[in-house]
Amino acid sequence: MGEVFEVLSFRALWTPELIAVLLIIGALYFLLTRRWRTRFTSAGKQTFKQDLMFVTGLVCLYLGWGSPLYSVGHMMVSIHMIQMVFAYFLAVPLFILALPKWLLAGVYNWLDKKVQPLRMLIFHPIIGLIFFNALFSIYHIPVVFDFLMLRPGVHSVYEMVMFVAAIMMWWHMLAPLPSKQYLHDFRRIIYIFGNGILITPACALIIFSGTALYDTYTDMSFWAQVMAYCIPGGAAVPASMFGGPGVLGGLDAYSDQQLGGVAMKVGQELVYGTTIGFVFKQWLQKESHQDGELTISDIPSHIKTGER
Repeated sequence: MGEVFEVLSFRALWTPELIAVLLIIGALYFLLTRRWRTRFTSAGKQTFKQDLMFVTGLVCLYLGWGSPLYSVGHMMVSIHMIQMVFAYFLAVPLFILALPKWLLAGVYNWLDKKVQPLRMLIFHPIIGLIFFNALFSIYHIPVVFDFLMLRPGVHSVYEMVMFVAAIMMWWHMLAPLPSKQYLHDFRRIIYIFGNGILITPACALIIFSGTALYDTYTDMSFWAQVMAYCIPGGAAVPASMFGGPGVLGGLDAYSDQQLGGVAMKVGQELVYGTTIGFVFKQWLQKESHQDGELTISDIPSHIKTGER
């Protein structure tokens, strides 16, 4: 592992431009929820728990898109898959849960007034379900994956689009604005199961392909081109780094790929399972607040009250 820190450039290891962007986002969050809050709302201050979730989300996004893991992810597909768990299955839900409801409602209402067709598209559950899982599956097609790894600029754009798609998907699972949700309670649980099913083929391809799929991790000449973006100008790419550093570097390419697929699936299942528990708890709390009235949230209110 020491060779990674000796050979790679400071920018490749620590991604300082990403640190700067995340610090700006963090500063804006605290300005909006502290100093500027009274300009927009009379709602109470953010809780420490929300602040902690937002900061943790920033850290997860840094681990997913930057940090030394970014360069090591060019050597080991298992590390690359763990990065994706950080970026799309941890950072996104943490941000949605942390942001104040008045801010989310303001953005939602602005979109509804200014560009309602776009708002309807962005916040439709089927679009969210298909968009993220399609992008995720396409990303792991070998020819697409290798194409993106060789082109950092295009790769970054793809990651940002997938991040937006992840927000669209997670919006319906977490329901931060219940009054503006398409899905409620039990349907949200079904929605989470649907996401788990749709992501399975990509993970299965990685785990059960029978061979290493990606030139980035199997073809040394291709890998050297990918790693050239992480090396200071004029320096050679050490062949000893091919195949990954450290303890996990003892894995062959296919075993490393299988480990990555398992890590992705297990990470996704743990997060989705926790989310199901979160949704079920919300459902029970809602039912307990019905003042003794026996209701099921998915039944329209006019049916529950007997109105016609």
